[in-house]
Amino acid sequence: MKLIHLSDLHIGKRVNEFSMLEDQRYILKQILAITEQEQAGGVVIAGDIYDKPVPPAEAVQVFDGFLTRLAERGVPVFAVSGNHDSPERVAFGARLMRGQGVYLSPVYDGNVAEIFLEDEYGEVVVHLLPFVKPAAVRHIFEEEAGSYQEAVEIAVGHIQTDPDKRNVLVAHQFVTGASRCGSEEILVGGLDNVDVSVFRRFDYVALGHIHSPQHVGR
Repeated sequence: MKLIHLSDLHIGKRVNEFSMLEDQRYILKQILAITEQEQAGGVVIAGDIYDKPVPPAEAVQVFDGFLTRLAERGVPVFAVSGNHDSPERVAFGARLMRGQGVYLSPVYDGNVAEIFLEDEYGEVVVHLLPFVKPAAVRHIFEEEAGSYQEAVEIAVGHIQTDPDKRNVLVAHQFVTGASRCGSEEILVGGLDNVDVSVFRRFDYVALGHIHSPQHVGR
């Protein structure tokens, strides 16, 4: 199964007070063309859809148009909220949009949305894990989660996977071993780091928070 893996669109971003929206509209049109050209089985958006938790109306319209055109083409979309996003705003209307093949991560409550796909090789399960913080995980599971590493370990540990199926995880965390870019936010001392071994049960992990295409681990 062929998936287009995107992340960190940061729609609505301004650089030196210059709006990037026109550039972002252009790039999203290019992605639509690539999706058709490659006959992709789906589009993954691994967090930081918007640049701010409360995005400007124009940014919401740009993303809405992108989703609508993918839905019209029958291409499923799998998106999670990132650290720049408001999880509540990203999740708004999610149950309605599922009917159009647009799958958005709900606000994290300990459960992770699962979407089942099928191709000639069998079943693929896409798991949507939005950006998680230690405080949220402690509150939900009442387990010790003093670091991002522990928080993600606990969150991933509660995801059910079937080893007889292909399991894809969409997540937005900074993984140890990935290369950072200057445009990424960095916590002092790398406190947001998560070791890649946390995700070993999955066949493919579509990560966000990393602002360049790269392979980490296997």
